Amino acid sequence: MTSVNTNYGALVALQSLNQTNKDLSDVQNRINTGLKVATAKDNGAVYAIAQQQRARVSSLDAVMSGIDRATSTIDVALSAGSAISDLLNQLKEKSVAAQATDLSTDQRSALQADFDALRNQINQIANASTFNGVNLVASGGSNMSVLTSDLSGATTGRQITSTAIAGTVPALSAYVVGNGSVAAADDPTFKLNGVAIGTVDITATMTVSQYLSAVSTATGGRVSAAYDQSTGTFTYVSPEATASNDLTITTTGTARTWLGEGGTAAAATSAPVTQTVTDLDFTVDGAGALASVTSALSLSNSTNAQAASSAIDTASALLNKQLATLGSSGKALDVQKDFLGKLSDSITNGNGNLVDADLAKESARLQALQVKQQLGAQALSIANSAPSIVLSFFR
Repeated sequence: MTSVNTNYGALVALQSLNQTNKDLSDVQNRINTGLKVATAKDNGAVYAIAQQQRARVSSLDAVMSGIDRATSTIDVALSAGSAISDLLNQLKEKSVAAQATDLSTDQRSALQADFDALRNQINQIANASTFNGVNLVASGGSNMSVLTSDLSGATTGRQITSTAIAGTVPALSAYVVGNGSVAAADDPTFKLNGVAIGTVDITATMTVSQYLSAVSTATGGRVSAAYDQSTGTFTYVSPEATASNDLTITTTGTARTWLGEGGTAAAATSAPVTQTVTDLDFTVDGAGALASVTSALSLSNSTNAQAASSAIDTASALLNKQLATLGSSGKALDVQKDFLGKLSDSITNGNGNLVDADLAKESARLQALQVKQQLGAQALSIANSAPSIVLSFFR
């Protein structure tokens, strides 16, 4: 039937042209934004995932900024420690020179004046070694807790917390096994649901940081270990464990409860993942490494000079040990930052796979849709002119 009131062909052509215009608008928007999922209207589920991952990347950036500040604080402390170590070497030189028995009173007085001046300079360096309001080498400071992850501690799974080592809280560079002997039977074995998933080979020289890494390596990452330097306790977390007997630490030899062997797994607690950097005291007359370098040290005679030299040797040994510990903490933070940077890059790349548009593909679609738009407009024009044939019926 031919009708001037209803032109079905024109309606179909118009619908096709409208759909082409809509597709063309979508493609142009993807090209403009570079995103195939720019809003929740594009794909609600993917948009929600992408927003969560963007928040994660922002959180990682904040954690890395915190690590940068902590690293800078440690670097300042290490610079101070290095300068103080050099001053101790000079003090050692003065004390050895004063051990000579042929020195005159004036000569000893000159050595003593130099000795006192160098000694006083130590406190000036220690007290000035501040970054962002934090000083790790002055007296009266406190430990620095550094956030090392954007995620809290495990919110699912179980954890075992060890008892503290009696009478001592070892630093990260202290031996895990103390001064005792080590036997193969004493190595802790980690089990999940009664099945062994890894054994840590403890050596006589293994440090706390090495032990923590060994736990993760031995268990394939299924158990993570952390160390609280303020209490001297270890904590092990397994997200897979759901009951108190699912995660166990056993040994066929002498149990070390302070390593967590024989402990009962409790519900994992949610807490920030941090690394503690121990506050050190590099001042003279303080309670730290230089406690033996007191104001009472004298070069007035050979005997006193020998005593001063011995005190300086003691201080140098302790200072160098603490500098090694501080350097290990700084290195650990550097490693963690590198990991977080790679993690951030991986998340960003994964997010791009979800929401980024393939611009080469969109360019090809743009060309096709532009041609299709022109054809649709022509088809609509032809359909609109069809009713005019009715006029020929009345000639």
